[in-house]
Amino acid sequence: MNLLINEPPLQVLPSLAAKVGLNEAIILQQLHFKTLISAHIHDGHKWVFNSYQQWQNEFPFWSEKTIKRAIRKLEDDGYIFSTDEFNKYKIDKTKWYRLNYTKLGYLTMGQHDPSNETKCPDTWGQSDPTHEDKLTPSSRDTLTPPITKDIKSIKNNIVEELDIVHEIIGYLNQTALKNFKATTTATKRLINARLADGYTLEHFKCVIDTKVKQWLHNPEMNKYLRPDTLFNATKFEGYLNETQNVQPIQHNSSGPLDLDFSKGEDL
Repeated sequence: MNLLINEPPLQVLPSLAAKVGLNEAIILQQLHFKTLISAHIHDGHKWVFNSYQQWQNEFPFWSEKTIKRAIRKLEDDGYIFSTDEFNKYKIDKTKWYRLNYTKLGYLTMGQHDPSNETKCPDTWGQSDPTHEDKLTPSSRDTLTPPITKDIKSIKNNIVEELDIVHEIIGYLNQTALKNFKATTTATKRLINARLADGYTLEHFKCVIDTKVKQWLHNPEMNKYLRPDTLFNATKFEGYLNETQNVQPIQHNSSGPLDLDFSKGEDL
């Protein structure tokens, strides 16, 4: 019996398979690899398109029903997004897919628990961010690409996923129990402006952690756990400097909080 591999193998991490299922992990891995070499960009994201028949050509050891079942499970569990709105003709029902790198990042990087404290940088503000600071879990390639005949096409092409906005908003949503969209133009503008100022992903997480401690359980202040307040140019650095020895605000249960908002927001 020949036990040697004479064709490109599929690779998958056992830890990922244990989390999502073996079939689902194989599909996620292949989607990740295809995303790295995809040239199809919509709404600021790379997308991969395939019909179920085309997926079966890639996974000839599965039936079409098995592939459908695995993909639908990944969709239902929120690991992938899919749509057919990018097809040129309405009659074309080919599906487009992209990975939810925010959810996969929490899964693979151990950040799914918001109670895990973010270690704040020793310095902040106008520091020069390193290359690693700006990389999200997806761009650090936490999912190893499979060895296929197409691997040569990315040897000289360093792919960086510019998904840091989704990472930050995903962290805010999970930590502050919110439901903000990372695709909002104003939100993207705020985050990109702070990144241009030299702040990094860890700085954003520190600000979020600090203000969540102070405001999450305060009915008057909870509403300010939002991007336009937290990432505002005039407030961000001040919030960041509160990360040392921060004490949660105690809500006065004996009476209403006496706050004067007549002069506008000044938090």
